[in-house]
Parts: sequence; C-alpha cells; structure tokens
Amino acid sequence: MKITEDKVVSVTYDLTVEDGDQKELMERATREHPLTFLFGMGMMLETFEKNLEGLQVGDHFSFVLQPEEAYGEFVEANVVELPKSIFEIDGKFDSERISEGQTLPMMDAQGHRLMGSVLEIKPEVVVMDFNHPLAGETLHFDGEVIDVHDATPEEIAALTNEGGCDCEQCDSAPGDESCGCGCNG
Repeated sequence: MKITEDKVVSVTYDLTVEDGDQKELMERATREHPLTFLFGMGMMLETFEKNLEGLQVGDHFSFVLQPEEAYGEFVEANVVELPKSIFEIDGKFDSERISEGQTLPMMDAQGHRLMGSVLEIKPEVVVMDFNHPLAGETLHFDGEVIDVHDATPEEIAALTNEGGCDCEQCDSAPGDESCGCGCNG
C-alpha cells in the first residue's frame, strides 16, 4: 500500500541540521516510538509529506528541506523583551517556571497561542524568542516507512484530536507537530 491521502503512516527517521561541517541530531523517531500521522490532513509540514507521498512499507527516504520549505528564516523581530511583571504570581516573579532555556506557552494580543523560549532574564525584562526552534535551519531527514494502512474512524478521531486527547498528556509540547495525538495547537 502506498502513502496517499487519508492513510495512517508510521515512519522512523533521524532529523539532523547543519552545524558547520558536522550534522547535529535534533530528533529521532525509532521503531519503538515512530512518528505516526494521518497523511494529507495538514498535521505535518507540507514539504515533508510531499517527500513521502507514494512510498510503501520498507522504503527508505532521505531528503533535505530548506528553511523556506520548513519553518522559515530566523526573524530577529521575533526576539522580544517582555516586562518581568507579566511573569509574576501573587506579586512575585515565578522563578521556578521562568528560567533560561524554558519553552513557555504564551498568548499574543489577538489571543493566538505561541510558544516562546526564554533566552535571558534581566533585572526588569525577560528576553523571549518566538521563532520556531528550527527556524533558519536546513533539515535533513533520513528514515524508513514502517507502516501504511487505511485509517479507521477511531484512528481519525484520535489523530485529529476529535477523540478528546488531553494535550497535557502528550510527550510533545503544543505546537510541536510530532505530537501523536493531534495536539499541534
């Protein structure tokens, strides 16, 4: 069976990015913990799916996505300083949750959910990066298709979050497209 729209697809892969002359491993999906998704439903990057379309179980793949095909270029304007006061609980800065390197769910003035990474904590502000963690990166995928089958109604419900999946139970953060239960915010 070939990968086409409305098929449940499971793949293993290594995702690497260029780091000078080396490649740095960013993510790995294994046979024990594959990436499983409903093909053609917009759960994955469109260019990722295009590279898998037509493949079958046992087929290996290797492709590269340029930043403009993936998460875009790094935008300096997406690095902002926010007043420390917005991170206060009962008048005190929440230093337990807010620390350098943390990724936090935030909301913009229009009510859109965003994920932001804490870059630095200064005396009066918190420097946040709202770029996708892989923005500006060239993504290298090497993997194998390990399952392709017609989606059952139960799988469609589970993979599109119609089954009532609690996003807090995901291994991935909301907004991370690898979350297997459709909690991709």
